[in-house]
Amino acid sequence: MREYLENILAPRLQGDGGWVEYADFDGKVLTCVFRGECSKCHILDRCTAWMEERILKDLGEHVTVRAVRKKPYFWDAK
Repeated sequence: MREYLENILAPRLQGDGGWVEYADFDGKVLTCVFRGECSKCHILDRCTAWMEERILKDLGEHVTVRAVRKKPYFWDAK
């Protein structure tokens, strides 16, 4: 799953300024860390739904993509 995320899905998100990283996969839930534009996107749920559809179509696996947003460190600096 990690290779599929890094080689197939991640490059498509990078085109929009997003950045997704593999965090964990337990066989049913794929946990991904979203950075860049993805970390502040208001329609991230659409993206995760798209990822779930692509995984089902390409790999034949029913998974849930769990999104963890990771803001750049300087966003929290005051």
